[in-house]
Amino acid sequence: MKNFCFALCIGLSIYVNQAFGSETGMPQLNPEFWIAQIFWLILIFSSLYLIIWKIFLPRITYSIENRKSRVVNDLDEAQKLKDNAEEKLEEYNEIIEKTKKEAKKIIDDSKKKLDKDIENKKQKFNVEIEKELMATEKEIKDLKKTSTSSIADIAAETSAEIIRQIINTEINKSNVSAIVNDISKREIEKHI
Repeated sequence: MKNFCFALCIGLSIYVNQAFGSETGMPQLNPEFWIAQIFWLILIFSSLYLIIWKIFLPRITYSIENRKSRVVNDLDEAQKLKDNAEEKLEEYNEIIEKTKKEAKKIIDDSKKKLDKDIENKKQKFNVEIEKELMATEKEIKDLKKTSTSSIADIAAETSAEIIRQIINTEINKSNVSAIVNDISKREIEKHI
């Protein structure tokens, strides 16, 4: 860097005479126009500075602040929505758990009620079966009693008829009936 500065100084000193020579066609290098050039330079750059400072910079600052506030508001709103969504999710989970418990309770209650109903119907069915069995047993006993007397009567008539055909005489039916009834009673007692 020092070498560069040194070379620049030497180059300037060699061409000083040529640098101040406006005669060669460069009015910017003529010292008599320098004050006017400095005036216009200061005027143009100060007006550019004021325009940028008073017009463009406030707009840029406003735009940056507006974006910043919009981003902050959006972040706040997103956080609120996130919190709201988390609350809704918790409420939803609580509702699901509550509903599951209620459904389990309803199922258990229904199962108990159904078991009770089944047990009651089973008992009623057993009572009805017992009644039917007793009625059937009674019918069978009655049928046995009536059938044994009927059988005895039929046997007495048949025996009397067979004896009449064999010996060709009339027999006293009451005697044959008494004998058949006596034999029937002995046979029935053997089987009971």
